[in-house]
Amino acid sequence: MPTNDSITSHSAPASWRDFPISQQPDYPDQARLQDVEKQLRALPPLVFAQEIRDLKQSLANVAAGKGFVLQAGDCAESFAEFSANKIRDTFKVLLQMAVVLTFGGRRPVTKIARMAGQFAKPRSADFEEIDGRSLPSFRGDIINAADADPEARIPDPERMLRAYNQSASTLNLLRAFAQGGFADLHQVHRWNLSFVEASPSKDRYQKLSERIEDALGFMEVCGITSQTSPLIRETQLFTSHEALLLNYEEALSRIDSFTGRCYNCSAHFVWIGERTRQLDHAHVEFFKQIENPIGVKIGPATKSDDLLRLIDALNPTNEPGRLTLITRMGADRLPEVLPGLIRAVNKQGLDVVWSSDPMHGNTVKSVSGFKTRQFDDILRELNRFFEVHQAEGSYPGGIHLEMTGEHVTECTGGAYEISDSDLATRYLTSCDPRLNADQVLELAYLIADALKQAKPENATR
Repeated sequence: MPTNDSITSHSAPASWRDFPISQQPDYPDQARLQDVEKQLRALPPLVFAQEIRDLKQSLANVAAGKGFVLQAGDCAESFAEFSANKIRDTFKVLLQMAVVLTFGGRRPVTKIARMAGQFAKPRSADFEEIDGRSLPSFRGDIINAADADPEARIPDPERMLRAYNQSASTLNLLRAFAQGGFADLHQVHRWNLSFVEASPSKDRYQKLSERIEDALGFMEVCGITSQTSPLIRETQLFTSHEALLLNYEEALSRIDSFTGRCYNCSAHFVWIGERTRQLDHAHVEFFKQIENPIGVKIGPATKSDDLLRLIDALNPTNEPGRLTLITRMGADRLPEVLPGLIRAVNKQGLDVVWSSDPMHGNTVKSVSGFKTRQFDDILRELNRFFEVHQAEGSYPGGIHLEMTGEHVTECTGGAYEISDSDLATRYLTSCDPRLNADQVLELAYLIADALKQAKPENATR
């Protein structure tokens, strides 16, 4: 008989250890690694099975054309930059975007933050050159340090414990913000009005903001206020990260006592990156064993047959809400590649959520030497994502962005016309360039109409 506790023993899938694996650190002290894994297995889960099931149901609705996914947050969380203000600012912008997309698109928005676990980063090479010295690549704070020092680059398993503790603190604050009145729709709308008023392109966004204000005023007249309805002052936010470091992911997986099934309790939603989704490798094997809703990054080299095999491996029962395909192709390649993949999936009647990551395929090196992304390229890929789905009779279910609530200068363009010469002003990322608060809100306003035109009847089921 099930007990009243929602999580019982740790009995996580370890079969991935028998498969080839890539993008993993080589820990010099294996005994220390095993001790850290043991400590993690004894710690409480970060999220709970019922929360994960709630997200899967929301994503099933998205797959049916009855919702939209906003997944956004830092490219990689940092130990050094961890602060309540940074968490608050990113959460605030996520809410602002969600209000615009919900109203503009006329459907509920499922909010998934790239927070409380997004510490590990895949790298294209094992070594990088810094100031003329070759060093082991920085793989994220959960693995090693970014300092340009050979000792700092040695993988340290103790960092997994620090990542867990920071994730727990982040989740605690996010839940307080979501349920404690910070998410009040009226407050979020006032933030948006301030953004519109200050924007050089405010005339483009004024009409939508006025319509939102009218809708809120109408609800107040009808007696629907933050005092009378929790839905006005509270929200639901889920967490996510790339489940790259499998030692950490296995250690935080738990068996749910109600269902007897295994959940990865490090986050509500986890995804496999483009570099680690080989069918016969460890990451796919691990993802087969967990019940979470999962994502897979899909790049421009993906073939239809390979995609279908991957879908069959990860979602053999075609469960709604289980699988999200996150396309990351680049604005120029997407119209060439995506239509064939959509046709192959539709032909088989497969139930997936299609989401667009317009960031990774549009990364360039600036004249000044910074890695950057151009706002117009990001917007162009998103618009083409919507256009292709409309043409193919499919439903564009979400967007996946690397962004921050801080006013950084890492991506060029946007209404404030950040130029190449501006990049050095506040280029703060330790990994990939992120959209700042103004750019990401501008993006929400600009794609709201495209979302409204997306036809729910075009969903795969």
